[in-house]
Amino acid sequence: MRRRTPGAEHGRVNETVAGLYLSPLEVLALLGAAALVMARWLPTAARPPVVLAAGVVLVPSAIVLGVTSGIRWQMVPVLAGGAVALPFALSPLLRSTGLPRLSRHRHAGRTGHTARPARRARWWLALPGSAACLGLIATGPVAAWAFPVPEFPEPSGEYAVGTRVVQWTDPRRPETFTADPHDLRTVVVQFWYPARESPAGARPAQYLGRTEHEARTVSRALARGVGLPDFLVDGVPRARTRSVFDAPVAGGGGRFPVVLFSPGSGGVRTQNTAWAEELASHGYVVAALDHPYDSAAVVLADGRTIEAVTESSGDRDEDAELAARWTAVRAADLGFVRTRLERLDRPDQGESADPLTGRLDTGRVAVAGHSIGGAAALQAARQDRRFGAVIDLDGYPHGPDSPALAQPTLALTQAITSGTDPRYLPRLTVALRLNTATSYRLTVTGAAHLTFMDGPLYLPPVPSVVGSLGRTRSPRVVAATTLAFLDATLRHEPGDLAGALSAYGEISVYAPDGSR
Repeated sequence: MRRRTPGAEHGRVNETVAGLYLSPLEVLALLGAAALVMARWLPTAARPPVVLAAGVVLVPSAIVLGVTSGIRWQMVPVLAGGAVALPFALSPLLRSTGLPRLSRHRHAGRTGHTARPARRARWWLALPGSAACLGLIATGPVAAWAFPVPEFPEPSGEYAVGTRVVQWTDPRRPETFTADPHDLRTVVVQFWYPARESPAGARPAQYLGRTEHEARTVSRALARGVGLPDFLVDGVPRARTRSVFDAPVAGGGGRFPVVLFSPGSGGVRTQNTAWAEELASHGYVVAALDHPYDSAAVVLADGRTIEAVTESSGDRDEDAELAARWTAVRAADLGFVRTRLERLDRPDQGESADPLTGRLDTGRVAVAGHSIGGAAALQAARQDRRFGAVIDLDGYPHGPDSPALAQPTLALTQAITSGTDPRYLPRLTVALRLNTATSYRLTVTGAAHLTFMDGPLYLPPVPSVVGSLGRTRSPRVVAATTLAFLDATLRHEPGDLAGALSAYGEISVYAPDGSR
């Protein structure tokens, strides 16, 4: 029996009309504005009721939007087009019903009052204005389609999904990004885990943060990191996910395999939420890290916000050294969190138990990452044999090639083209060939670099940026391939892994005996 998504039956915040990426109120405002413009071209008798109905729909919709959820920038041209059309739509009606004029009756020889006949501007004068207004109004849905409020796919597994955030400080590592010798390395970790069905009315977790303030802080930092104006992605922090904060852990008492995740350069712990929720619904615990001074913005428990200071120098050799150094810091973060998981699962005497205590299978832990996070996952696995599997989501292998990997490894890549760094594939191939366990490299058909994160859900569907798989299929393909790999390597489920992966692209298998 398929489970219900927590809180879904009670309505999702910012729910949109399917395919339009507009809320019902925004659709009403759009229709009202368009009707005001088109009223000019209706028969005279039909104009008054259409103008009245359009105004009754447009004005209250705009007011309610402004008071409740706020007016998105995508709706500004819609409202502007309606505002320009409104006086031209009302003016003939007011002239025909409201203002008497003095007229002389030729045969009666007396003065009387008659109503002004309704007049419309000549069609060739009205046509450019109508076209301009309709053009403004049409800009709204196009912009909403290009930069939507992301709609997260419903997880397909048997479990509901819970999420929670913790902050841990490593007492053995000074913070290398600051000069304060007493500043210790701190990471923020978000868990997605199999949960019980949430009670009626449970509100799905906000995307990008625990609070709206955190979500908007992170959203603005992400936009600045890629050179976009903040307002273009103002829909992203409005989104609600498919998980519930602090939902009770699923019953049954069993232990769940764990997947640690490191985001891309300038990325944040929530950047792969759709992927994490899908894995959690299938019985995995995903622990994703914020790396302070490298992640776009990290909001700490005391309210401080740490923004990224890592940036390219523009020099190829210097950038390679910087990337290797940042990768090493991330790998150390992953190793530290791996150790903290054991303490969380089995707290020392006197420590309070965590909701996940006794539920983590710390003997089955995979490490994963996107972009530079994928490089960090490779390095963490080289340094820490406690990791049982590795997933590299289109990450260039920065840092040393030794010691060799000794865990099953899955590398997902976008298509290799003439624009790809020529060092990427040879470096990745060396890492996979040296592995003493079987490795798989899957070039996902239709993928781009941002296909392997939540980007396709809220960025313009430009193939060179987010790939050509589409908003719905992109997160499902990434989750399906990684789930097949995790089930085979951590759960040791039987089956033809290479055959299952090959359904999504071109597969290369690197066996430890040298066969391929």
